[in-house]
Amino acid sequence: MEALLLGAGLLLGAYVLVYYNLVKAPPCGGIASLRGRTAVVTGANSGIGKMTALELARRGARVVLACRSRERGEAAAFDLRQESGNNEVIFMALDLASLASVRAFATAFLSSEPRLDILIHNAGISSCGRTHEPFNLLLRVNHIGPFLLTHLLLPRLKTCAPSRVVVVSSAAHRRGHLDFTRLDRPVVGWQQELRAYADSKLANVLFARELATQLEGTGVTCYAAHPGPVNSELFLRHVPGWLSPLLRPLAWLVLRTPRGGAQTPLYCALQEGIEPLSGRYFANCHVEEVPPAARDDRAAHRLWEASKRLAGLGPGQDAEPDEDPQPEDPGTPSSRSSPLSEEPTVSEPHAIPHNSPDLSKVTHRIQVKTEPEP
Repeated sequence: MEALLLGAGLLLGAYVLVYYNLVKAPPCGGIASLRGRTAVVTGANSGIGKMTALELARRGARVVLACRSRERGEAAAFDLRQESGNNEVIFMALDLASLASVRAFATAFLSSEPRLDILIHNAGISSCGRTHEPFNLLLRVNHIGPFLLTHLLLPRLKTCAPSRVVVVSSAAHRRGHLDFTRLDRPVVGWQQELRAYADSKLANVLFARELATQLEGTGVTCYAAHPGPVNSELFLRHVPGWLSPLLRPLAWLVLRTPRGGAQTPLYCALQEGIEPLSGRYFANCHVEEVPPAARDDRAAHRLWEASKRLAGLGPGQDAEPDEDPQPEDPGTPSSRSSPLSEEPTVSEPHAIPHNSPDLSKVTHRIQVKTEPEP
């Protein structure tokens, strides 16, 4: 009996050491008040994104939840308004698998929101599921979509500088290898999905690195953030049904909560004094060195050029758009179509004035809708 108790004690002690040293995330500090500032968080209807948005809302920011599902996005916005006591949490439709949806979101946002101080690319997928697309869906959602969205919103980020872009990556980038001859090839089978996921996370790290180079001197800084091992939908979404009951208790024991996973992205978004570290990779709220493939500046620039092509940004579109672009004609159909795209609607309870002097230029919010894509 004594041996059994001793063994149980040792196991418990080992678990506590592992949990507090490897699993539990350090709490994020940073800027205490975000009143008068606006943040966009993609994929914020659940998991890490929702917890990230909650903390930003608690600190007084106006938070835009950019999500694919209108039903889940509006439900999350309602929950966050209730929990944070901040009524300036709204939903806007964004499907990163559709470049048309990304452009429509940017148009709707720029025409209705005068500020953008924090852009957090949290949304991502780890598997194609049952979807069969003629392109690399993992790269599209995890990198190309965020790349295009950043490009379209950069003028507003520069106007509101100092501002920040945070790209949620993963330690899986260490297994990534970008083959530029087949970047956009469709992914078939779970083995290709594992490789494509790692490749997309490597693209995240290289994107943050090259973006920092491109934006040097503008007041816009960017960071790649690893949330750590997190017990979220991304982890369990594609687990076979029979295996899920076995993995859920294990995940609860050894993986971080979504709130814990949100700490490093929040650190990159809010921590003062890290501007000189723009372009670096963060884990557990501090800079972490990356393998040679993730700090290859030539590969980062080559990925930038390839991403422009895949995002439909031709030579004539490389210049920045006007600071205050006019809304597109609501009756004009998009040039691209996707079965997953949604109309870029803005959903909010009611307009509330900001405490920021920059908002004096705008006297009211508008709702922008486009016709469904043909």
